[in-house]
Formats: sequence, C-alpha cells, structure tokens
Amino acid sequence: MTPVERLLQRYRTQVGLPWAGSLSPTERVWVAVYDPSDERRLRAALPAFELATRQAGLAWHALDLTGAFAEWMAAHPYREAYFAEPELLAGSLGAFEDALALRVRQTLEAAEPGSVVGVLGSGSLYGLTRVSRLIEQASPALQGRMLLLFPGRVEGHNYRMFGARDGWNYHSIPLTP
Repeated sequence: MTPVERLLQRYRTQVGLPWAGSLSPTERVWVAVYDPSDERRLRAALPAFELATRQAGLAWHALDLTGAFAEWMAAHPYREAYFAEPELLAGSLGAFEDALALRVRQTLEAAEPGSVVGVLGSGSLYGLTRVSRLIEQASPALQGRMLLLFPGRVEGHNYRMFGARDGWNYHSIPLTP
C-alpha cells in the first residue's frame, strides 16, 4: 500500500468516527500530513477522499488555495510596483493573510454543519504566511470538520511544512500514513 493509500485509509477511519460536539474549532481540524513528493498522487486521490466522506454520510466541499496568492496579486492595485520592487511586498503580506483567511472563512461558513471542507494547496503558502495563522483566523467559522492537506511532517503535534520551518504546536488531529 502506498503512503497516499495509507493516508486515505486513516482518513476513512477518522471520518467514520462519531463527532463530539464539544470540541473547540481548532480541535475540529484534521491535518493530513504527507511527504511533499506525494503531492501529485494526493491530488489524484482527492476524489477518493470525497467518496470516503460521502460514504460516511457527510457532505464534502473542496477549497484549493494553490492560486490564492496569484489571484490576490493580480487584483492588487500596486502589483506593478511590487513586480518592479519585490521587497516592497513584505509590508503587504498581512493584507494577503487577511484576504486568505476571509476566503477560507467564507467557504467554512457556507458549508453545512455535517460536512468536511478539504483544503489543499497549503504548500503554495510557504514563505507568504503560516498555515497555523490561517487555521487560527479561519477555524472559528468551522461548523463541521476541516481536512487540511499538509506537505511536511509531524512529530507529536508539532507540524513542519516541507520539514523546513520550526513548526507549530496545534490542537488539531494529525492524520499520517
């Protein structure tokens, strides 16, 4: 069995468990940790994650953040100045974080309570924002569960994207192959 198949099996088990209603928003986040080299395999398996969710009697919604920065930049009034002098962009990354958190919150709010929102493309945020900050800002809008696909590793509850950052300690439930 491949690591992605094992991760899918782990997800099937998790999504089939009864949901406790007393969990905090951050405890309703499942972080599916996978090796970054499996990114394409994981994306190809996304329909299987949706099927597993529906077989558990839950609704599925997917949100791909891969193009979020490019979309934000394309709409930014100072994009030409940022392209000419990229170092100016550092002062505006807070605005990107806010716009990204708003996008995720809107998706979470639109999803019915008995649903899973699968969030992919978190690796594209590397160097722009921290996934932990995104979860902190967006999770209060979570009515069901969020499955965050995370390219990196986890040691206990300490997550490291691409194994490069110091990581963060979080209340989420890690799913590993």
